[in-house]
Amino acid sequence: MKISLNWLRELLFINYIDPEKLAYQLTLAGLEVEGIEDRQSWADGVVIGKVLDRQPHPNATKLSICQVDIGQANPSTIVCGASNVRANIYVPIATLGAYLPKVDLTIKPTTLRGVESSGMICSLAELGLAKESEGIHIFTQEDLVVGSDVRPLLGLDDVIIEISPTANRADALSMIGIAREVAALVGVPVTLPSLHTLGEFSKTNGILKVELDDDQICPIYQATLIEGVIVAPSPFWLQTKLQSAGIKPINNIVDITNYVLLEWGQPLHAFDLDSVQDVAGDKHVRMGARYARNTESLKTLDGQSRNLTADNLLITANNCPVAIAGVMGGKETEVHSNTRSIILESAIFESTTIRRSAKSQGLRTEASSRYEKGVNLQVLESAWQRAINLIQEIAGGSINEIVTVDFRHHQQQSPVELRFSRIQDILGKIDDAGELRHLREDEIEKVLNALGCSIQFKQDHWLVNVPSHRAHDLLREIDLIEEIARIFGYDHFSYTLPQSGQLGTLGLEESLQHKIREAFRAVGLNEVIHYSLVKPTGKEVLIANPLLAEYAALRCDLLSGLIEAFEYNFAQGNGSLNAFEIGRIFIPEKENIIIEEDLLAGIIGGDLFSFGSWSHSGKSQPISWYQAKGFLESVLGSLGLNVSYQKNVGDLRFHPGRTASLWQNEIYLGRFGQIHPQLTQASNLPDAIYIFELHLSPILRLLSQPQNNRTIYKQYSTYPSLERDIAFYAPLEISVAQLEKTMNSSGKDFLEKIELFDQYQGDNVPSGQRSLAFSLFYRVDDRTLKDTEVEPVHNKIREALVKEHQVTLRS
Repeated sequence: MKISLNWLRELLFINYIDPEKLAYQLTLAGLEVEGIEDRQSWADGVVIGKVLDRQPHPNATKLSICQVDIGQANPSTIVCGASNVRANIYVPIATLGAYLPKVDLTIKPTTLRGVESSGMICSLAELGLAKESEGIHIFTQEDLVVGSDVRPLLGLDDVIIEISPTANRADALSMIGIAREVAALVGVPVTLPSLHTLGEFSKTNGILKVELDDDQICPIYQATLIEGVIVAPSPFWLQTKLQSAGIKPINNIVDITNYVLLEWGQPLHAFDLDSVQDVAGDKHVRMGARYARNTESLKTLDGQSRNLTADNLLITANNCPVAIAGVMGGKETEVHSNTRSIILESAIFESTTIRRSAKSQGLRTEASSRYEKGVNLQVLESAWQRAINLIQEIAGGSINEIVTVDFRHHQQQSPVELRFSRIQDILGKIDDAGELRHLREDEIEKVLNALGCSIQFKQDHWLVNVPSHRAHDLLREIDLIEEIARIFGYDHFSYTLPQSGQLGTLGLEESLQHKIREAFRAVGLNEVIHYSLVKPTGKEVLIANPLLAEYAALRCDLLSGLIEAFEYNFAQGNGSLNAFEIGRIFIPEKENIIIEEDLLAGIIGGDLFSFGSWSHSGKSQPISWYQAKGFLESVLGSLGLNVSYQKNVGDLRFHPGRTASLWQNEIYLGRFGQIHPQLTQASNLPDAIYIFELHLSPILRLLSQPQNNRTIYKQYSTYPSLERDIAFYAPLEISVAQLEKTMNSSGKDFLEKIELFDQYQGDNVPSGQRSLAFSLFYRVDDRTLKDTEVEPVHNKIREALVKEHQVTLRS
């Protein structure tokens, strides 16, 4: 939003505004200032001149030699190349020494084709008021003083401040809204534009009709038929106002709608009546609003033919599209030089509908940016009346018909309770000339009154009625407290730190997650983070309004992202990506029910010892099942978890014979296994890659238990251990974990450690069985064990294996 200080002064009882100071105040108040544009420098040294004589240049057909009176004793000779230069006209003259920043030109005496020239007759483009100009600018005003400063006539005695209001400050997208803000900050009253009564009008033909089906998307629509208008260029003051806001003047009707938009923040649109009747195919026009069909198109005012979608809300005439509602009008029904009757549209549209419609077309306009943030319903009548006044004043015409459909529910907003004690608690004290004190009641009331609120004091609190232009923003007590601090000035409040402070600490869950991450990084795995948004494959939760098609769904697992990252890293020649990730997944359960869960997943693969490939003839040695399993066991063991493994199938990404589920007693933790060979071949990955996916919630519950959530010191035994081996044939369906559990249960306190050192299947081994060999280590802390103590325990383990698992002992 560009703010003209000249325009702003018209709305305030103030003679001078310091641009730098105002910019500082606005920024401190929350309206960020993006830049200050001093237009006075654009025409410094440019004066009004009168062309006394014009003669053709003897040596150039397109040049003229002009004698120009610029208020000095003798006329200046200026060579001009414009085709519209002639005698007895008033023009802007850049005098010698003047610098024109918009064309980066310093005026110096020069000789053009043998004729000396002392100055330059300027066009609007050279003064920064137009992108292109066909010729020099000619003043049409009367009583011009030769040699006087040209800037007041061109609106260049102005400073433009550009601000970027936040989404909640829709009121700051109008000059009146900014005037109210500045008035509250500097303590001056606001002068609103005067509105003249429209008088009587006669409804003659009943040409217009308005029909609305949805009171949500368009709560009010008003169509006004104005006949007898004369379309022409706007007065210079109106063009200047629009140019100061960065809007190009078109004609008086269009310029008035844009002017009212800037002044009041209410978008309006004017249709050419004859064109609308042609589109409607009937003299009688029924205006309406509906969503577009996918087969429809509309050529908009910018000349583009746009394919419409179901997201586009249309304004229709007899059900034929004439505009994209709240965004841009149609080219076919625009106001042109031959227009004699117009339909003036003034309406309110639902903000989300306009935002979605503008986005679907990649089209953001002055109107859509205001509708998106919410237009003040109470302003509509004033903005409409202001536009009618200006049209009648500038373009003539008379009102023939007004048709309104209004679904608004005129319910007064409940007053907001504002407690004095709460203000003190939230804002603290102000620094008043070195003395710290709380805001007084009269200071608070002064701010509220400056904001346009009406207040009523009740014992220890106020009942505050918020003005309509801030109704979307000031809804709660805390909103009003923020406004008090903002208007009073944040810099006035004390910044004294509390007397005592306390160091922040992590909660138990966060601490445990830090511990888990450290454990995985300690074994050489890198932590990665992927987007929660993924490309849809048909099983994810879809996003209703995605930014990009590639990020249109919420992920339902972590492994897919890790496998893709491994594949990309490997394809780039960077070797294996051994990594883990902690993140949230989203699983669609039933209609409108989504389950969210935090998972811990990882991937391990490739040659872990590629740096020592010389030791095995340069050939890669893929990681084995036991090495990968060792990584995971090492991490879980360091966390105090003693997991067991059970056979697991189901996920097609896992190798069906090399996948296990992980359990802590009867608690399911997740799964671990090798990636299916078909998947590795299809992605040109190494043969052996292992993945795991664990549920974070049960792991955190286990780690938060007292016995797992503290470090226990245990003295290392200084006595040697006794080692005994045991070998046997065991059925294939019995896992090593089951066998180790039986051995530990039977060995009790004497058995310290079990190691599997051999496994064999094949010749000389009974069918359906495998040969296993274990080393059992016996040790206690207080003495060296004797053979006579170990042998009974060892035999008990042998007997338990035979009894519980029907193994055949070999040693």
